[in-house]
Amino acid sequence: MWWVTDDAAESVTDDAVDADSAGDAVDAGSETRPTVVVPVEPSPTLRATVAHVVEAATDGEFSALHFVEIASWRDGDPGSDDRTAEAQRVLERVVAWAEADLDDADGDAGDDVAVVSALIGADEYLFGPDDYVDVLAEYAEEHDADTVLLDPEYTPVGNTTLLQPLEFALSNTSLTVRTAPVGRPTRPERLRSEATGVRFAAMFGLSLAFYFVLGDPLYWFDWVTGVATAAIVSITLSRISLDADPAVPRTPMRLVRGAIYVPVLLYEILVANLVVARVILDPRLPIEPSMNRMRVIVGSGLPLMTLANSITLTPGTLTVRARDSDLYVHSLLPWAREGLFDGGLERWTRFVYYGRSAARLPTPRERGDHAVLQGPDATEELPIAAADGGETDVEDAEATDTAGGAEEEVTDA
Repeated sequence: MWWVTDDAAESVTDDAVDADSAGDAVDAGSETRPTVVVPVEPSPTLRATVAHVVEAATDGEFSALHFVEIASWRDGDPGSDDRTAEAQRVLERVVAWAEADLDDADGDAGDDVAVVSALIGADEYLFGPDDYVDVLAEYAEEHDADTVLLDPEYTPVGNTTLLQPLEFALSNTSLTVRTAPVGRPTRPERLRSEATGVRFAAMFGLSLAFYFVLGDPLYWFDWVTGVATAAIVSITLSRISLDADPAVPRTPMRLVRGAIYVPVLLYEILVANLVVARVILDPRLPIEPSMNRMRVIVGSGLPLMTLANSITLTPGTLTVRARDSDLYVHSLLPWAREGLFDGGLERWTRFVYYGRSAARLPTPRERGDHAVLQGPDATEELPIAAADGGETDVEDAEATDTAGGAEEEVTDA
């Protein structure tokens, strides 16, 4: 058995792998058996997935097992060192499981199986399933892997809605995609875990405090109804509303920065109200409704929700759809559209969740992560949602049908 572990603090490189020893072993076995890549994230079925892929390798199906964690952050971002260290611990644990399972294999079945681990994608921002697939496919090509095996509970970026588009995007590559046939936890177990722990306590405290803001904390009846309401909210929403356990000093600092952000948002709402009112009352001023797309760097979950709702609360703009890290926003005025691309609210959202250093990142205009989808200034065509959740260009599809033998053209917005 060969065991090679890359430094998880960097994207995988050829220098991090002992090419003279493990590489020769992989090449020797790859003539008859393929190499498999297994993306990993902490999940209830990760251990069972590792056991399944090791069993397949000992049965002669694979010559090398590559366990990779795809970074949902970028090196140098606030908190990236802690997340890299956590990824390193996950990869070390996975390799230890694989090594133990190979040692327990009957006879010498696991002696010629190479085990490799790596953290990939930390040198760039990854926004959606296509970006994840590009990184995964590049890694597979570099290591002559032709199979990707997915944990059925694998949720990259902590986003459960990304797994199905990831499988769909992988199916458009030359890689063979499989899902480990392992058991999933029952729903009652998951619901019980959602109603316990630090997240439950944090959600309970926030819900009760908000209830008292609306009610009277000195009235006994408000205490009874407040506690009951907070308990119900915490049981049902503690894992949905919070994507990570509150921690010190991260959570208190976010609350402080959020308190600073509230008057800023109110000011932006006031200014936008005055501008929109002036344009409506003065027929000489332009009204140019358009749909716009901008790719934002705020992370997923709560930060993305905060930014999307902040944009919607500001008159003149409405967040129509959030797809991965792309926000589709309808703007009423050119002024509102330009303000979106200048990234003021995006900077403040990064400040709230990641601190001042994150607020200095380039704006969507500076990064080129924006597009106008309608009107004379349009820079991209307005995508039409397909049934599978992707985007399809209708004119291209009709032209393809007419051509007969031409390849199908699919445009992912």
